[in-house]
Amino acid sequence: MTKIEWAEETWNPIVGCSVISPGCTNCYAMKMAGTRLKHTAAYEGLTRPSKAGPVWNGKLRLVKSALDKPVRWQKPRRIFVNSMGDLFHNSSQRPWIDAIFVVMEEAKHHQFMVLTKRAANMFAYMKARQRRGLRPPPNVILGVSVEDQDRANHRIGWLAQTPAALRFLSCEPLLGPLDLTPYLDGIDWVIVGGESGKGARPMHPDWVRSLRDQCRAAGVPFFFKQWGHWQHGSGFRRDAKAVLPDGYVCDFTKDALIEADRNGRPAKKGELMAPVGKKAAGRLLDGREWNDMPGVTP
Repeated sequence: MTKIEWAEETWNPIVGCSVISPGCTNCYAMKMAGTRLKHTAAYEGLTRPSKAGPVWNGKLRLVKSALDKPVRWQKPRRIFVNSMGDLFHNSSQRPWIDAIFVVMEEAKHHQFMVLTKRAANMFAYMKARQRRGLRPPPNVILGVSVEDQDRANHRIGWLAQTPAALRFLSCEPLLGPLDLTPYLDGIDWVIVGGESGKGARPMHPDWVRSLRDQCRAAGVPFFFKQWGHWQHGSGFRRDAKAVLPDGYVCDFTKDALIEADRNGRPAKKGELMAPVGKKAAGRLLDGREWNDMPGVTP
């Protein structure tokens, strides 16, 4: 079982990764691998210490004992593949990926979700499979992480060309506003979430609402995973301040989120955000949960 809201199980036949973009800064997998898991056989030697905490060192490892787990799981499950790494990392070996796809094809009763930040590598691998006469498995959803507009513009272009039964986007941690309208015609699912844990960066509520509205206009299932460490609302303590991405400032002394330019001059009042923790922040957006998934009309 997993606590990840959009999956029922995680499967990590490959572990390890490296930092590639701003969304990696507070990676929970990297912190786990370098703290409570660092002395286990699977994760030993996959991170290095730094002033900011453990950091992936770019090494990957095939966990052979985990490879056939999905075949042994009899009850159908929605499985997040490689929550503790990236299947299409530059250091991932093709025989490893081939073996994982064999398992996913054999375990037809499960649905597998493969998420990567190396969209070009995934495209190259899936095109190579296609040239060998292999079709994309119908029970495998391929997706890319897009935390900001630059990453969206680069990664979604590769995803759109990748042979896949279904395609999805994970906009988590969402670090700025996104315009996905040019891409949604070829996307089957959008997941959105804020960052949690120590040092989490706040997510402006309007960024989430915009993505919800873009998805609904395009008929694409929208799943809101979490606010993360920060919650919007009223009644929070008045003794803290924090800076949001793109010049947004949380000013709790005024019980309002003040939208400011990069010089700090306030423009207009917005919404209050406060650091309350993931559990307290919850996952309600405008008073309700958003749990749409592929195959379910949004």
